Amino acid sequence: MGRSWHFVKTVLGILFRHPVVGTSIIPILPNGQLVLIQRQDNGLWGLPGGVVDWGEDIATAVKRELFEETGLTLVKIRRLVGVYSAPDRDPRLHSICIAIEAEVQGQIQVHDTLEIKDAQAFPLDSLPQGNLTHDHDQQLQDYLSAETALR
Repeated sequence: MGRSWHFVKTVLGILFRHPVVGTSIIPILPNGQLVLIQRQDNGLWGLPGGVVDWGEDIATAVKRELFEETGLTLVKIRRLVGVYSAPDRDPRLHSICIAIEAEVQGQIQVHDTLEIKDAQAFPLDSLPQGNLTHDHDQQLQDYLSAETALR
């Protein structure tokens, strides 16, 4: 399997030659709570977000992914939290993630039930940190320490 997987990765690398670009959203409700999603594939909690579609800018991807995964609407992008590009940050593929903090509003309701199991608001002192999906623990740590990260 190891040799076959190496071959497949090499072919995919030749075909695509570039990492996939995506976004993570740190959605802050008017009451100060942060919204996380629970993934269907691994059951872990994490930040909403996803791949930037062809012809789409980051702000549009943020609005779309936020609504699909949480039912919330974007009020304002507050700040860039960081850019995360480590080749192993996503176990599925090499992706570059642009994490942003966003003011959001509305009622939490998952629209993309194939990908998202649940979405909930958490007070900042009750976040389920330590076992979040992908590198979302690091992204939240950078957010809470008010740093802009390039990792």
